[in-house]
Amino acid sequence: MPDPRALGAEECVVLAQAVSADIARLEAVRFRALAQLSRHREGARSVAQEVAFALSLVDSHAGTMVSAAEALTTRLPRTLGLMEQGRVSGFGAMKVAAATAWLSDENALAADALLEDRLEERNSEQIRKAASHAALTVDREGAARRVEHHREGRRLAVRQGETGVASIEVEDGPVEKVTAAYVRIDREARALKTGDETRTLDQLRADVALDLLLGGQGGKGERAEVFLYMDLFTYLGVNEDPAELAGHGHIPASLARRIATGSETVLRRIITDPLSGQVLDLGRGRYRPSAGQGEFVRVRDRECRRPGCHRPAQACDLDHAVPWEFGGHTDAADLIDLCRRDHRLKDEPGWVYRLAADGTLTITTPTGQSYDSTPPPLHEPRPAEEPPPF
Repeated sequence: MPDPRALGAEECVVLAQAVSADIARLEAVRFRALAQLSRHREGARSVAQEVAFALSLVDSHAGTMVSAAEALTTRLPRTLGLMEQGRVSGFGAMKVAAATAWLSDENALAADALLEDRLEERNSEQIRKAASHAALTVDREGAARRVEHHREGRRLAVRQGETGVASIEVEDGPVEKVTAAYVRIDREARALKTGDETRTLDQLRADVALDLLLGGQGGKGERAEVFLYMDLFTYLGVNEDPAELAGHGHIPASLARRIATGSETVLRRIITDPLSGQVLDLGRGRYRPSAGQGEFVRVRDRECRRPGCHRPAQACDLDHAVPWEFGGHTDAADLIDLCRRDHRLKDEPGWVYRLAADGTLTITTPTGQSYDSTPPPLHEPRPAEEPPPF
């Protein structure tokens, strides 16, 4: 492999093309491996979670890869063949798999044949359009079924962004409702754009949409619970140590103080082990009664305990690491937070969950791979000789 630093401009382009072709061939091998794994597991839904662990992917992307692998090795052999020749990327092949997912096996094979000469040297958007057109060509009467297939896949997604920001999106919502919602948001945003309003129209649309979701305009006001972790000195402005917002990650001290001093904010005192930083107890100074053990476990865990899942603990199920019917105990030493999907995964054959005394959860997959999850400490562990800061 030549050193790119020694190449001219044209040679760099040629090398990038050659490497991209090699990557496509390797991706084809990976798709075949994932499809074979799915066959070994008889198509179990938890294959996607196992792939997410093994390849360090988020669950949604792992699921898309497994579905594409199954389609490419059965319904779309010509598209897979183009990958093996280095002529179509894995990303492009996944676009073909998604666009033809609603077709019968017979029609998918027909669409695959139509596409064989239409994919090379096309970018992913061009491939998506070509695949959608081919699918419609081979099954014109299936358009209504296609619409229902997509609309049934509607979902609400949250994507964590850079520090202090996130996105919320209704994916694959009914077009008439999404259009009507945007028209309403745009109308209210434009009504607020008066001469003394400093926010841009884009900012106003975002603010109006969030306000509507939270019940500000057009609905009853409602509190929303989020878990924010910050130490006392940060709250008082003595230091600028980052805080942590469960489900998002670390945020600057200035933003944490702004959230913590909100008019509807309720503060809780958390007692930690000065050496390990792990939660030991919760202060009870709160205007609502404590939920006891469940509340302690949610504060301790912060997020779903399955490695790689960042659903906030308050949106999770409390579950026994050792099933209750097999001797599990309903106390903090045996309770963990799992989102509903991972709660169901735990009950599938071949998945083993073990909780150690220090809170480390070890998950063993049906193929024998093990992954650990430990509740994050609220502060960095301190040497035994170092006294607590206060």
